[in-house]
Amino acid sequence: MEKQINKSALFNGSCFAIITTAFSFSIRAGILPILGDKFGLTAEQLGFINSMWFLGFPISMVIGGLIYHSFGPANIMRVAFVAHTLGIILTIYAGGYSSLLLSTLFIGFGNGCTEAACNPMIADAYEGKKMNKMMNRFHMWFPGGIFLGSLISKFMTDFGFSWQSQMWLLMIPTIIYAILFYGQKFPKPHKAESTSLTQNLRAMFSPTFLFLFFCMALTAISEFGPQQWVGLIMSNSGASPMLILALVTGLMAVGRFFAGPVINKLGQTGVLLSSAIFASIGIYLLSVATGPFVYLAAVIFAIGVCYFWPTMVGAAAQRVPLSGALGLSVIGGVGMLSTSIFQPIIGRWIDQARAEKAAEGFTGSNLELLAGQQTLSQMVIFPVILIGLFIFFIIWQGKKKKAALQDELATS
Repeated sequence: MEKQINKSALFNGSCFAIITTAFSFSIRAGILPILGDKFGLTAEQLGFINSMWFLGFPISMVIGGLIYHSFGPANIMRVAFVAHTLGIILTIYAGGYSSLLLSTLFIGFGNGCTEAACNPMIADAYEGKKMNKMMNRFHMWFPGGIFLGSLISKFMTDFGFSWQSQMWLLMIPTIIYAILFYGQKFPKPHKAESTSLTQNLRAMFSPTFLFLFFCMALTAISEFGPQQWVGLIMSNSGASPMLILALVTGLMAVGRFFAGPVINKLGQTGVLLSSAIFASIGIYLLSVATGPFVYLAAVIFAIGVCYFWPTMVGAAAQRVPLSGALGLSVIGGVGMLSTSIFQPIIGRWIDQARAEKAAEGFTGSNLELLAGQQTLSQMVIFPVILIGLFIFFIIWQGKKKKAALQDELATS
């Protein structure tokens, strides 16, 4: 008798896998200043360490997309488990800058394997509106996991736990997802997903996919830039950096859980434009706010970035379906690659802002606050560009839909 697909176990395993990704994001954000002090690293060097997390992600995502049908999601998740375990252990026993680069790359590689396997697997396991619902609920656990990880990291730091013990915590969801996936049967790909590589590549060179490809690079850095650096940038704002991160990601998790009504009301393009507007306002307010007002700015930022990632992935799946699993991997991969590229740049912005403000006579906490605010003000450019791009996208897609309707009427 053929073994039945246990959708619940597969979905829950996927959720714990993305929680592992989320914990690696939030806990690393929490211990980043500690690593800088312990190993004597500049902000630019910390940026390069961060970039390894985001660089490993697209490498494994693209490879995973290429081999998804031949290698299979089960094997991809086995690779994810090995990469996560190696990355965690190598980080804990790191001796300095070079070993931190390598260990972070392993963790990023494991995270990318998770996305490469789980996104198309969930798309194959569910159909139609159910697929959109489950995809958003799956991605809900990225901000949800960051929310939990941020609070745990703050608690452990406040109560004197070492940064190594915080990294050991990452092994808990890693082991859980391995157990949930063990021995499970995975769903077969849909017809659109099982197209040839040539068809996938041809679809990925369509104007719509290329436009989404470019926009994904900007939506990702708009979301991850402020979040990954919150510990360093907001440490002297009068608000707790890890509480800011927990607030932002907690709101994102709730928003993604109830994404259906929002997307039905505004549509994909409307959601993307609204997100860019709120993200721009939120990052700007974070760049000028101090004290309790920072938390209000964080709420506006959270509303802005909440739907970026799943809506961009959903747009690629719905508007360019022949791009297949490879297309979804590439869309996610470019988001992480963009974030990887900008990490050392953001670190350099912080170093430069510190030098400028120090030359103006600022010292101590005032110096750090002004340097962080200046860096955030530079990050506003990313969502501002997206406002213009998504206005263009709405007009373009509207004309495309109207032309398709006219063709349908003409042939009927």
